[in-house]
Amino acid sequence: MWDAIREKKFGVRILLGVFLGAISISMLLYLVPQQSGSELTGADVVAQVGNQTITTSDVQTQLNRISRNGQIPRGILPLYARQSLDQLIFERSLELEADRLGMRVSDEEHADLLRKIVPTAFAGDTFIGMDKYTTEVQARFQMSVPEFESEIKKELLQEKFQQLVTDGITVTDDEVRAEYLRANDKVKLDYVLIKPDDLQAKIEASDGELGPYFEKNKSRYVVPERRTVDYATLDFAQLRQRAQVTEDDEKIYYQQHIDSYKLEDRAHVAHILFKTVGKTDAEVAEIKAKAEDVLNKAKHGAKFADLAKQYSEDSTKDKGGDLDWIVRGQTVPEFEAAAFSLPKGAISDLVKTQYGFHIIQVIDRETARTQTFDEVKGAIQGQLQQQKAEQLGDTLSAQIADEVRRTGRIPIDELAKKFNLMTGEAKLVEANQPLPELGNAPGLLDNVFRLRVGDLSAPVRTDRGYVVLSVKDIQPAHPATLAEVRDRVLTDYRHEKAVDLAKTRADDLAKRVKSGENFATAAKALGFEVKTSEQLSRTASLPEAGSMKQFSAAFKLPVGQAGDPVTLGTNWVVFRVAQHDPINEADFAKQKTTIEAQALQSKRQAAYELFRTTLETRLRQEGKLHINEENLKRLTTPA
Repeated sequence: MWDAIREKKFGVRILLGVFLGAISISMLLYLVPQQSGSELTGADVVAQVGNQTITTSDVQTQLNRISRNGQIPRGILPLYARQSLDQLIFERSLELEADRLGMRVSDEEHADLLRKIVPTAFAGDTFIGMDKYTTEVQARFQMSVPEFESEIKKELLQEKFQQLVTDGITVTDDEVRAEYLRANDKVKLDYVLIKPDDLQAKIEASDGELGPYFEKNKSRYVVPERRTVDYATLDFAQLRQRAQVTEDDEKIYYQQHIDSYKLEDRAHVAHILFKTVGKTDAEVAEIKAKAEDVLNKAKHGAKFADLAKQYSEDSTKDKGGDLDWIVRGQTVPEFEAAAFSLPKGAISDLVKTQYGFHIIQVIDRETARTQTFDEVKGAIQGQLQQQKAEQLGDTLSAQIADEVRRTGRIPIDELAKKFNLMTGEAKLVEANQPLPELGNAPGLLDNVFRLRVGDLSAPVRTDRGYVVLSVKDIQPAHPATLAEVRDRVLTDYRHEKAVDLAKTRADDLAKRVKSGENFATAAKALGFEVKTSEQLSRTASLPEAGSMKQFSAAFKLPVGQAGDPVTLGTNWVVFRVAQHDPINEADFAKQKTTIEAQALQSKRQAAYELFRTTLETRLRQEGKLHINEENLKRLTTPA
């Protein structure tokens, strides 16, 4: 059994990369077109371990292995490159440490593992020959024989170090029980969430109170430099109206871009996800039972979107589980198989993936086809109008720029009249204040605060068109008066008082409940509503409040007793234990062996990671490990 597991582990490591499991991209694995970068030379060293170098080509080789099994999204390419480099550094570090300790992988060990991983290389005891062996290795692992056998040695060396580091590790009965309790000890809480934001409206603030508060915090209130700006705009919307597009233009564009109008098989789907990642077998069984109950409701008339909002654990729950349109190759295989086998309007049975159990609804289906000209005519017309508008805008903006350079400080109204521009005024503009009337553009505000009074800027391109700026007036920065910043002072005053009031109300409610007053009655008297949670384990989260780790005291309190108020930033939670069922000892006995194995594996992984970190730290301190971050960055930055 161990040999089979080891063979599978090695195959997965070769084919996918050992680090892939540590990177979660999203619930759906979207395919992103692979980028191409500039060629790199083997002399580009990104790291040195002892007397061994790791080059950009070494890292690129690792990345190429991964990309054969799924393209790497541009946004996380640097993360993959760093993970690849870390793995290469660790492999070289193990070799260096093995030399220091006199640890070796023997030829017999190497040959034995080779025989087990590629048993077809032998017919009985007879080697099938180098040609057939090479073909077998290339077909199964997509690498040359030297590369493959080198990876085998690395795997064996890692196993030796793992045994050295972890063989003496054990778990105690107390640790096993603690792990069982962490997932299975559950409480139900009555609780009140007290938010300062909800109390601010209750804070009254007279001028007599705001004045002293302002004086005490006067240094916080400075009026920044403000500028009043005249502007003239050349708007794309106006230019589009002037752009003439004929039907012949549209048909030519359609034929030139016909491939972009080809639609793949696609399905508009929604789903409800019940997560099982990191759950025990017992928890998975409970989750499956819950999922089956929801599935039964979905198939007997319950509104799917409402069920998703209530039960789904995916980020799409607020949209009723709607994932929009998906195409083949975009989702994990099990999800895709279900989505593309169901007819429009159908609801799947439970679909198990690496994320958990899904219930899938097919809202609509479309088969592969090419959209007709009439279907896309409107979009083409808009695109051509935009293209012509931009061309006209480029021409006019160049003419405006020439006029500004030629005439110097021409009044902006004259410039606008000459080029038929729309004018306006933005009053008291601050450096960090957006100018929505002008559109978005990098450097727009830099222009505003670089100009002198009366100067004209060159045309600045925005998402709406082009704008010419002229500063009309400048108000220097100065200490604020209360009248100038009264709204800010009032907001700050109310916020601070509300934070204090939230704590006071939390303390008051907790005292009243602990003295024997009914929780709901005491909460209502203070203006709050009591909520009741579901049964929550130590690994769960209390709605709106966060991790149950912050409420660990609840697991030690008797039923009916309130705990001390819990602070969550500026929010507070007051709670009482509504239910706490005793641990099922029979269930613990059934799970003990499994939990013990999981806990042992976790401790061994933690110990090996500590060994890895400690080894790297020591090599750095000894001057035997150096990393060139610039070369690594250059590898993942498009030329």
